[in-house]
Amino acid sequence: MVDLELDRAHSARMYDYYLGGTTNFPADREAATRAMAAFPSILATARVNRRFMHRSVRFLAREGMRQFLDIGTGIPTSPNLHEVAQREAPEARVVYTDNDPIVLAHARALLRSAPEGRTAYVHGDVTEPEVLLAAPGLRETLDFTRPVALSLNALLHFVTDEHDAYAVVERLKAALPSGSTLAIAHATTEFDPAGMARLTTAYRAAGTPGQARTRAEIARFFAGWRLLGPGITPSHQWLPDPEESSERVTDKEAACYAGVARKP
Repeated sequence: MVDLELDRAHSARMYDYYLGGTTNFPADREAATRAMAAFPSILATARVNRRFMHRSVRFLAREGMRQFLDIGTGIPTSPNLHEVAQREAPEARVVYTDNDPIVLAHARALLRSAPEGRTAYVHGDVTEPEVLLAAPGLRETLDFTRPVALSLNALLHFVTDEHDAYAVVERLKAALPSGSTLAIAHATTEFDPAGMARLTTAYRAAGTPGQARTRAEIARFFAGWRLLGPGITPSHQWLPDPEESSERVTDKEAACYAGVARKP
């Protein structure tokens, strides 16, 4: 029997709480409440990050990408990545991965309504890229001889120097063929250093170490690949939809940099 670890907070379920979801438990809500007290903008931050995912996937699908690998997918929240991608290209294939057993349970339910054979879920941890990349469900759904769009949205700030985040990302990048893409949204220390320090402390107290990074440090994840669109920008400024352009979101509220790059 899988231990769902409901007695300890998990970042995926805290994120679900920020987005107004219902797949969260007392430990998650208590930790999320402390995080909100430390960093009141976090509800806006989560919403802005989610919208970046939608825009980047739609952009890449329109650019011809037909395979998507979403690592650290979190609790399903419609529209999910496969819904956005397959709305643009019904033949698009999507693999979700996460390390939260609750996500696994919900993904199974989600996939029953997804296109058969074109959407899959793999339980795995980004800090073990070799294991994740070798997972049968991943290889059965995606063809690694053709370009893959890798999404690491709101994930890498939970991969600290202890786990060598740069080495992890380089291993994932190396596994992808020419023409593949990488989309990242990542918390930064630059817009509100004191607030981000408080937020990091709150997450660490909940059992989830985190590490916000500068723009230059985030840019290192894209090393060797060609940046697309406007480059690395605050997440709400990356090709915003017209209706989003009218919203008054500040860099401090966005709290993240985002970018998309393509492998030569």
